[in-house]
Amino acid sequence: MIDKTVATAAEAVADIPDGASLAVGGFGLSGNPIALIEALLAQGTRDLSVVSNNCGVDDWGLGILLGAGRIRKMTSSYVGENKEFERQFLSGELELELTPQGTLAEKLRAGGSGIAAFFTQTGVGTQVAEGGLPRRYDGAGGVAIASPVKDVRTFEVNGEPREFVLEEAITTDFSLVHAWKGDRHGNLVFRKAARAFNPLAAMAGRTCIAQVEHLVEPGEIDPDAVHLPGVYVHRIVEVGDVDKRIEKRTVREGNH
Repeated sequence: MIDKTVATAAEAVADIPDGASLAVGGFGLSGNPIALIEALLAQGTRDLSVVSNNCGVDDWGLGILLGAGRIRKMTSSYVGENKEFERQFLSGELELELTPQGTLAEKLRAGGSGIAAFFTQTGVGTQVAEGGLPRRYDGAGGVAIASPVKDVRTFEVNGEPREFVLEEAITTDFSLVHAWKGDRHGNLVFRKAARAFNPLAAMAGRTCIAQVEHLVEPGEIDPDAVHLPGVYVHRIVEVGDVDKRIEKRTVREGNH
């Protein structure tokens, strides 16, 4: 029987080297593979290039790797909620490839599907297509690295010519994801917002490592309930019920 389980998060990430590229799941703080991130922090891996919707917050999620100076480059669609991210970016310590959220999702999905690139209308007429977005500052207020000009082509859609920008797919050395449930074959089930980017990140990694709250035997998950088939997953580790953070907790005032 194919058994992809490993005993600990530390064992699961032990072969991730310095300089590796990672696709990391999570939407805000929902579905962050925190046990794998903490294990990566503990083993000292550095100079990482990370693709993720966002970079957590200062003391949670990818923010703990960022705060320890382990991340060289981020490819993200949202970079708020993290003051250390802002500091490192503006000081020139961190490279950032800012990408529209839907485009980032499709770049990951395309990479996992064997599609080299695709055309999209998102970003046409902006610096996303025309280039010039700061990727790295020089520490003195100037731009050291700017985004390049991208290929824009015209296609006829519904009888009208429209411009589309070419976006290349993303693949990474490894992917780190969090799922609610998984079996020993690697089939995964996600819950609610955790399903937003975790399946896409999993697909993009050449080696996918999944932490799950509940590990079950093959056959216990109804095939119709599988969100990501085990063919994309290479290692799976059970971490139990992990802490689930909320960026900004708000409650209703009064009883009305």
